[in-house]
Amino acid sequence: MIDPPKQQALSVGGITAPLRFLVFRRIWLASMLSNLGILIQGVGAAWAMTQMTASAAKVALVQTALVLPGMLVAIPAGAIADMCDRRIVALFALLIALCGSTTLTVIDLSGLSTPNLLLILCLVIGTGMALMNPAWQSSVGEQVPAASLPAAVALNGISYNIARSFGPAIGGIVVATAGSVAAFALNTLLYLPLLAALFLWKRVAEPSRLPREQLSRAIISGVRYIANSPSIKIALTRALATNVIGSSILALMPLVARDVLHGGAQTYGLMLGAFGLGGVIGALCIGEVRNRMSGEAAVRACTLSIGGAIGAVALGHAPILATAALVLAGATWMIMNTVFSIGVQLSAPRWVTGRSLAAYQATNYGGFAIGGWGWGSLTNAVGVEIALLTAATLMLFSPLLGLWLRMPPIIARGEDAEVLADPEVRLPLTNRSGPLVVEIEYRVAQENARAFHKVMQDIQLSRQRNGAYGWSIARDIADPDLWTERFHCPTWLEYLRQRNRSTQLERALDQQAMAFHIGPEPVRVRRMLERTFGSVRWKDDLPDGEANEVLRGDCKRGHS
Repeated sequence: MIDPPKQQALSVGGITAPLRFLVFRRIWLASMLSNLGILIQGVGAAWAMTQMTASAAKVALVQTALVLPGMLVAIPAGAIADMCDRRIVALFALLIALCGSTTLTVIDLSGLSTPNLLLILCLVIGTGMALMNPAWQSSVGEQVPAASLPAAVALNGISYNIARSFGPAIGGIVVATAGSVAAFALNTLLYLPLLAALFLWKRVAEPSRLPREQLSRAIISGVRYIANSPSIKIALTRALATNVIGSSILALMPLVARDVLHGGAQTYGLMLGAFGLGGVIGALCIGEVRNRMSGEAAVRACTLSIGGAIGAVALGHAPILATAALVLAGATWMIMNTVFSIGVQLSAPRWVTGRSLAAYQATNYGGFAIGGWGWGSLTNAVGVEIALLTAATLMLFSPLLGLWLRMPPIIARGEDAEVLADPEVRLPLTNRSGPLVVEIEYRVAQENARAFHKVMQDIQLSRQRNGAYGWSIARDIADPDLWTERFHCPTWLEYLRQRNRSTQLERALDQQAMAFHIGPEPVRVRRMLERTFGSVRWKDDLPDGEANEVLRGDCKRGHS
């Protein structure tokens, strides 16, 4: 977790500080209404499925249909959010969800709805929201200053859980009085305020001097960054495990309301409302929890509480007991997932924020999609109570993952470092020239060899996160003071990207390595073009096919 002084610095003004900014406040309020509509529609879809089929698997698949797109399209959606105008991406995605919701309303009103058609349209709506979420969430850092970012992340969670507190209850009333079609229509109307808020946002984007990445390359860059970021990998792994297990309580809640508590749509709405109310309580307690507990301690406490709550829902046949257990589950679920979310968002620099959040979204949605299918299938075989008790047992044992995957400390988000000047080049290069080999020679006193090698392991992850491959560190056997760092970049353009993706913290790590250098001469850097077969133009007048040259000397001077 963030140390208390850093935590205070990151939460200037408290949890409500981001609401002082008009753009964030407008989008936050509109998103709360949109979340309200989505949850009302979810109640309508789940209850409509219970009326069309007795299959527990089909009922659980409603949740899977809504969240599966988040797993399948999240990474491309995150890449698109980082490549394009996030406001335009969010607007386009929201229109997809609006079309799906409108179609669902019309079909249900016409009496043409079937279980399969309901699932397909839920997939369309889920796809729109999956495309929108990375663009929306990664743009929060553009709507508030860095000091208010953790509070803004928590407020987005509060927005969803305020909606979850009232949405299901409203959904239950709407479905009970006017049918599922009214829930679908209301969701359609509640998309409109968010469309208006995004339309009114006059986003100012900072133009990049380098060409935009291709989608395939941007996806690879995002995956590579995550694969070389231990803190993000641990957060994603722990989130996946807890979501697969914890999804049981949400996926099976309609069956708990119908078969365990012998209630109707109102009971189902009350249960979801209790879970959402707990989420609001948990969001309000996040600051205190982060001040008093480490990330690992918070996750352990939350998983134990959720496990106990799931067990109480399985064994308690009284609505009051189930409601109390769901309030506890909602509060601890919110705290746990906010710890994961803040950890991911603060671990990613701006250039890859959308892709990192998309990976987190894919993990969450994937966990819910897999869990919804798995728990529904298990319920068909053994019943609701046994399935929930199995989930409770697994959740109670899940803290053992911390023995291998301990949540790392969370540091403040690394701000982008100063843009570096392009290196001196005398060989004609284009964007596609490559591969490029970079060698950096250090002279290190032998008594500092072990400490230097340890720093270089961190530098390896930094280089690979930002685009390098084939990294190595070697020591000269005839001159033990001489160390050579070596890595590759696929093209000259990718090298320029890799060179300027470093955050201030990563640039400081480079300076830490250079501080070990001894001798009168500075650290020596060689940049060499590998002339593999087919990379040389054998005639001077042979066209290269690359019209977009990267010019030198067009950015401000930085460190070499």
